[in-house]
Amino acid sequence: MGRVCDVCGKHPVAGNTISHSLRHTKTVRFPNIQRVHAFVNGKSAWIDACTRCIKSGRVTKAV
Repeated sequence: MGRVCDVCGKHPVAGNTISHSLRHTKTVRFPNIQRVHAFVNGKSAWIDACTRCIKSGRVTKAV
């Protein structure tokens, strides 16, 4: 499964975790990507969509 949303393009974001002593360590935050069976251009297909797109109704689920 990819780590990018096929609907909105949301992807992992890199940054730093900063401790109390101000030490910086690299970290990556991943979006919550789910594999759903949805309608794409009138046909049913499996897509990788983030939960925000699924909940907001941007993805039309196939039965």
